[in-house]
Amino acid sequence: MKIENLPNEFTDARKVLQVIEDAGYQAYFVGGSVRDTILHTRINDVDIASSAYPEEIKSIFKKTIDTGIEHGTVTVMYDGKSYEITTFRTESGYQDYRRPDQVTFVRSLKDDLKRRDFTINALAMKENGEVIDLFGGIDDLKKHIIRAVGDPEQRFNEDALRMMRAVRFASKLDFTIEAETFTAITKHSYLLKKIAVERINVEFVKMMLGKAPSRGLNQMIETKLIQYVPIFNNYVSNIADLATLSISDYLNNETQVWSLLAVQCGLNDDQINHMMKAWKCSNKLTENVRLVVLACRKIMTDNLDAMTMYLVGKEDLDNACQIALAFGHLVDDDRIENEYEHLPIKSKNELKINGKILINHGFKPGPQLGRVLKHLEQAVVSEQVNNDYDSLLAASKKIINRQ
Repeated sequence: MKIENLPNEFTDARKVLQVIEDAGYQAYFVGGSVRDTILHTRINDVDIASSAYPEEIKSIFKKTIDTGIEHGTVTVMYDGKSYEITTFRTESGYQDYRRPDQVTFVRSLKDDLKRRDFTINALAMKENGEVIDLFGGIDDLKKHIIRAVGDPEQRFNEDALRMMRAVRFASKLDFTIEAETFTAITKHSYLLKKIAVERINVEFVKMMLGKAPSRGLNQMIETKLIQYVPIFNNYVSNIADLATLSISDYLNNETQVWSLLAVQCGLNDDQINHMMKAWKCSNKLTENVRLVVLACRKIMTDNLDAMTMYLVGKEDLDNACQIALAFGHLVDDDRIENEYEHLPIKSKNELKINGKILINHGFKPGPQLGRVLKHLEQAVVSEQVNNDYDSLLAASKKIINRQ
């Protein structure tokens, strides 16, 4: 196969390949960029592999950076842009089921490609658009199949994360996992315990944001991968029910992914915190999910109030609407957006009074002052007090008198 009109992402990088070839070495575009070019989908990173060893790459180009030279990667600065060039290599000795104990640089493109995970990712392309397919990747793309390169059991013993990558690609592309590859995942699913949660997290979220997240969830259940990820082994029936829904049209970001799962599994705030901590998610993401779940449940029970909208904020209110829609709830998002836009304030910083002003009026600094400001904030949002200086000052004095 030869691709006549290469996407713009390759335009500048082609010059780098030509320089390497002019120096007497081989150079190819490899991996996902070639796959996505054939599929006519958006290209993320353009990866370059070469028969030139790192020191040889450094001798060809004037300015280079040793990005990951122990694994054969050198960053080349050329015409004001940076390009990562990785030497063809073989790997061996995967004692931790993730990283090779030994990396050996080689001159053979075939040796480099055969260590890769799936046939659709083991493609190489010359700078002129000619595709090198040594393992049937193009045919698998046409048949919509995820197939391991060579022996799938060996591939997954080398790197157990590849099992999650299989279900991620199946979801992302809406492909089927080939039978032998699927069987190998089922047989070795327990090896996922060897992989850092952070790495599983990345693949899982990408899976949920793919074309067919329900396919991915079902495959995780069928292969028993679900048993070896945090939390969800206790909610398999919930996850199975979720997989019956058409959720792909409603998931656009990480917050929505975790919020959807929290609602489906019926998690309270403490359980949400536990889930997010187990999956090594950030505190900020955890708080966003907690707020989205709060709003979503109120939307789904037609109980959304001004204070909830205020606490949740515009972005996460939109996220909550999407989750409610995913569960089949009829959401009047125009009405919700209109009500949010007409809130008296969107932030406590919009209050026409603050702690400094109250102190100037004789209020003592400390926790009590904070409680007064919180009362004022709630009173303004619920339209019990107007957001003007005189009204807020009068209200604050009443609050102090009651306390």
